[in-house]
Amino acid sequence: MKLLWYYLLLINIITWIFYGIDKWKAKRGKRRIPERVLIILALVGGSAGAAIGMMMFRHKTRKTKFVLLIPVFFVLHCLLVGFLLFGI
Repeated sequence: MKLLWYYLLLINIITWIFYGIDKWKAKRGKRRIPERVLIILALVGGSAGAAIGMMMFRHKTRKTKFVLLIPVFFVLHCLLVGFLLFGI
């Protein structure tokens, strides 16, 4: 179980950093991180980092797929962790 917490912490930090880097690149007209990568990072456990990154950097907040998928992923991750911890 401890490994799960370390994984979630790490993937959320990485996801948050990726959202920040993509916003930085967007402002400077540089080559961007593909949206597919940002979505996959959120899907594999980084939904909290993605949500925080979206709010903090004001990034991808107008993209419907991000506005819809990130909260869905977050709820699913919470349910999964709740199930693993408490057998809900």
